[in-house]
Amino acid sequence: MLQRVSLITIGCFDLPLLRKFYNDLGWEETDHGYVDYAVFKTAGVLLSLYPVEKLATDSGLEVQHSKNVFKGVTFAINVDKPEQVDLTIEQVKNVGGTILSEPSDAFWGGRTASFADPENNLWEVAYNPDSTFDERGAMLTI
Repeated sequence: MLQRVSLITIGCFDLPLLRKFYNDLGWEETDHGYVDYAVFKTAGVLLSLYPVEKLATDSGLEVQHSKNVFKGVTFAINVDKPEQVDLTIEQVKNVGGTILSEPSDAFWGGRTASFADPENNLWEVAYNPDSTFDERGAMLTI
């Protein structure tokens, strides 16, 4: 089997709200033309948003009907320079994200912060001095 992650989908309760949040962050949405499905380009994988009820139907599993629970998944935005952590968190604040931890120097030599989008999907923003990226910005090493 190929060792490849090409698409991550977040099941959402309010797709227009999350679509607006990620668009307001300046993320580029693909031109797919679907009202009930949003797909954003990133340096590595595509990030998509799809109604959680429709995802649950496909999976046969029950939906947790609260936005205020830990979903057991976190996402990360790894940046090239320490100051980009601060800039990213400032941008998240400006578009209404919830800051969970302010930017700070980490014991392992990097810089880190975290936030939640409007549906409490958790994101870390991190600079790791040992990380490497390809020409597109996709992470190669951590």
